[in-house]
Amino acid sequence: MAIWAILLLACLQCVQAFYIPGWSIKSWRDGDSIPLFVNKIYSDNTQIQYAYSELPFVCAPSGRTRPGTGLISGSNVALNLGEVLRGDRIMVSDYELEMLKDDEAHYLCSHKVDRAGLRKAVEVVKNGYMAEWIVDNLPAATSFVTVDKSRKYYSSGFKMGHSDHDAVTGKQRFFINNHVTIVIRYHTAPGRDGQQGKKVIVGFEAYPKSIEAGNRVNGLPADLHSVQRGMELTMARNATNMTLTRDLDTSYTPTEIDDGALDATLTIPYSYSVYFREDEKLEWANRWDLYFVNQEDGTKVHWLAIVNSLVILAVLTAIVAVILARTIRGEIKGLTEGMLEDGKIRLGKFSKGLRSPRKSNEKGGLLEQVDADPADDAASDDEAAEDVTGWKLIHGDVFRTPAHGHVLAPLVGSGVQLIIMCLGLLVLSCFGVLNPSFRGGFISVGIFLFILAGAFSGYFSGRLYRTFGGTLWKHNAVVTASLFPGLLFATIFILNLFVWANASSTAIPLGTLFALLALWLLIQLPLVYIGCWYGFARAGPYNHPIKANAVPRQIPAQPWYLRTLQAILIAGSIPFAVMFIELLFVFRNLWQDKSGHYYVFGFLAVVFVILILVVMETTVIAVYIQLCAENHAWHMRSFLLGSSSAVWIFAYCAYYYTYHLHIQGLVSGVLFFCYAGLACGVYGLAMGSVGFLTGYGFVRKVYGVVKVD
Repeated sequence: MAIWAILLLACLQCVQAFYIPGWSIKSWRDGDSIPLFVNKIYSDNTQIQYAYSELPFVCAPSGRTRPGTGLISGSNVALNLGEVLRGDRIMVSDYELEMLKDDEAHYLCSHKVDRAGLRKAVEVVKNGYMAEWIVDNLPAATSFVTVDKSRKYYSSGFKMGHSDHDAVTGKQRFFINNHVTIVIRYHTAPGRDGQQGKKVIVGFEAYPKSIEAGNRVNGLPADLHSVQRGMELTMARNATNMTLTRDLDTSYTPTEIDDGALDATLTIPYSYSVYFREDEKLEWANRWDLYFVNQEDGTKVHWLAIVNSLVILAVLTAIVAVILARTIRGEIKGLTEGMLEDGKIRLGKFSKGLRSPRKSNEKGGLLEQVDADPADDAASDDEAAEDVTGWKLIHGDVFRTPAHGHVLAPLVGSGVQLIIMCLGLLVLSCFGVLNPSFRGGFISVGIFLFILAGAFSGYFSGRLYRTFGGTLWKHNAVVTASLFPGLLFATIFILNLFVWANASSTAIPLGTLFALLALWLLIQLPLVYIGCWYGFARAGPYNHPIKANAVPRQIPAQPWYLRTLQAILIAGSIPFAVMFIELLFVFRNLWQDKSGHYYVFGFLAVVFVILILVVMETTVIAVYIQLCAENHAWHMRSFLLGSSSAVWIFAYCAYYYTYHLHIQGLVSGVLFFCYAGLACGVYGLAMGSVGFLTGYGFVRKVYGVVKVD
């Protein structure tokens, strides 16, 4: 198994999730109108997102038809299922861009904001929200340089505003970015289009700025290059020259507001600039590379994670080899000629001139030829009788129907379904099919793979259910099809109520909920039903080499480290040690740096394969130790041992939330821990199934070679 991991490691450079450009390249002629789409705003400090076009302090769409494109300002763009679930709300904007036509200053609108809108604007600025705009499927980016200043890289989005402290009053002030400088970088189009003078867009940069409302001509600032003051979010009073700063500090209470001030509004002028710049080095096929340059700096850490994982895998492989090659094989060779009677082995006739396994092991061989001696034979019989302890005594109970087999079968089936989904996503991501240009593709394809894998889920669940003595296979099929999807749907629906209350764009529309429900009941459920029927009725139960005794053997008192909680914590720590370094990168992109794109799926795939091998070997070792303690209730325990590292991952999420994130608000905290719990549940089901199937195969293999009269 370690050899396969090393081979995958050697191929790592070939699976660095290279970018597949697509089936068609969009090229532009000089003067072509380029649509700019506005999507949403998001923040690393909260889980609540908002649709940009629905913000009460930005320019409302005019509804005009864009010349040359046929798009209507304010119209929504059709979204795939993944885009809707991730909170995208893409809309055509009024920003006018024409290929190779610079526009130093363009007036957009002047928007009047009431107190509620101003309060929202301050909230957005205070929480550090970033705006996501889109041009030619590229997100607007803020440009940075690496620490050594050798390379340039992008960070998706741009800030909605900034804050500072007044030097006189000491109060915090908030400024809205009401001017954006747009830089479009282009390259000559490849092939015939390039010969015709067409261009392709390879970069979309946005540089926001806050400019005061005064000193303007026709809505435009007099001088963009020497801005003295920003657009402060304050509400001027009608009767006096005083101002009231509306920040989010609830301890601040206005005392001198007249009736006119309550109806006061703040007018925010919006403008933008557009510049086109040629980039001769960056081609269209590599235009996403700048979004990933910053991730390349962590390559050494990724390699460290892989080396750490391989070391752990090597140690576990050595332990499993010892168990299989020396301990079990040596004891099985002695048992194959024996007969079990009342917990004692009475040896049959060994071949003349052979001594017992125990004595031969002392000489370094499994069976070693010596001179036959009746006294030695008698001593061998006594030693063999003393050796019959542990896993050899419970051969008649290891294949006894587990107490919760009707629950274990759907759990394993659901886990197999999730494993197939995860493997499919990793393979497609490594080969570049799922990339950031396919917005929402990861979620959409994941749902598609999960639904198709329902047939495999039903097969494993139905066959195990038959093996465990079940008869109501239709009921088992419904439970398997409803176990994980039902829990997921119920959790998302409850969380959706919290998100709806905050008017967030991540609130799933009612129509999408019904679409998900239809996919579940009309497609996934029938596939699980068919798979369960085939596994239960056609494939039949798994064959066991030894029949279970009529009377179950009593389980003796177990040592402290074999109790359920202790065993879960100990066994779960090993797989967690394999992946915790890679988890750091995943967490950072999911929660701490949402403007980045996680795209090192090559490393993730290698760590995932090593993780599966480690879970398998950990389960084998743990099940063997449990059987040696004469505990034959290994079925559910093997599933729990495989999924046990989910407990450590959730604890790591809580640690990351406490010490690394700055998430504010009760709703954001609830969303964080619920999403983390769902992710750990997916992981637990998948790895639990790996643990059970490995333990099941191990037990069948070991006891399959033991011949008992």
